[in-house]
Amino acid sequence: MARGTAASKAPKVTAPRLSPVRLAELRDEPAPEFQSGERYDGVRYSRASADGLELAGTDFAECDFQGVSFNETQLRGATFRDCILAEVYAPVLMAARSTLRDVEIGNPRWGSAELYESGWQSVRIDGGKLDYVNLRGSKLTDVQISDCIISELDLGSCAATRVALKNCTIGTLDVAGARLKDFDIRGTDFRAISGLESLAGLVIDDYQLGLLAPLMASHLGVVVA
Repeated sequence: MARGTAASKAPKVTAPRLSPVRLAELRDEPAPEFQSGERYDGVRYSRASADGLELAGTDFAECDFQGVSFNETQLRGATFRDCILAEVYAPVLMAARSTLRDVEIGNPRWGSAELYESGWQSVRIDGGKLDYVNLRGSKLTDVQISDCIISELDLGSCAATRVALKNCTIGTLDVAGARLKDFDIRGTDFRAISGLESLAGLVIDDYQLGLLAPLMASHLGVVVA
């Protein structure tokens, strides 16, 4: 009886700890003049364009972005804190080594998103379509991505703790060299996973286990006849 009870007990999985973003008393900026390295607080941007601007090191705090375009905008080292980004558009997103803390992203449309070596804490992405997301070498803590279509998600050499992918569709998930803890992909569809040697800390469901079985067998050189 004791053996059966122990075998049926599921391991505890810690969900992302997300802080809701609450914005108040924002001032509207219909024609923003963004400057590199500046700090912007408490501003609402609606249908604005920052395409092609040099905004490396810029700091946004308690800002609301509605339908803003960041195509080929240089956001290297930029910081977004307590921000909402809804329907942000960027066929080419250049935000390597950026910082996102307490950020909510709704229905983004990103093509190639260069976000490597970034730091994300308490970040939520709901909906949207992303082609290629490069988060290699990043540190992700308390991140949830829901109902999102991602062609390729590159988390190589990433440190990811309390990350959940819910009801997403992912073409290729690359976790080679990643360090995962409470990385929950239950309910998410994927076609391929790279970095099978780095799956420790991954949380999957029974159906996904069946998908992974032939990949693991091939990785280990097991012949199923």
